Amino acid sequence: MIDQEQFKKIMACAPGPAAIVTATGADGRPQGLTVSAVCSVSLDPPLLLACLDLGSNTLGAVRASKAFTVNYIAAGRERVALDFAVKSDSKFDSHAWSAPATSYGGPILDQHCAAYAVCRVEQFIEAGDHVIVVGAVVEGRAGEDHALAYARRAFFTAVSA
Repeated sequence: MIDQEQFKKIMACAPGPAAIVTATGADGRPQGLTVSAVCSVSLDPPLLLACLDLGSNTLGAVRASKAFTVNYIAAGRERVALDFAVKSDSKFDSHAWSAPATSYGGPILDQHCAAYAVCRVEQFIEAGDHVIVVGAVVEGRAGEDHALAYARRAFFTAVSA
């Protein structure tokens, strides 16, 4: 098997979305973290997946609430993605958010996202040091902003070829 550093270099070549997964913990407090391992799974029914670190507080909140929200960060909002990429209890203090309209999901970062998807957990799959969380999309919105992407350890916005 290859070593972790080589694996990171390989994976850094493939662009992914800059997304923030949020959930509300059993204590009622919002949790969230920046991820790039998010993708659609199925159109019928609408399913997506997010990969969360086994040790993350956000995974604990997703497990407790059986729900989460994927916020696809808008171009120009790199600071928000960076703020949610570090462990901190004050991530939500400096970024506006709202609760989803449904009883499912985590905080929606309205002013910072190009799109969001509120999900009800369908399945947890342990895979190495992460958990793949499959969610059924129960609410969502896509705005006009371009979404932020991440590759080679840098943020960028995709442009048409």
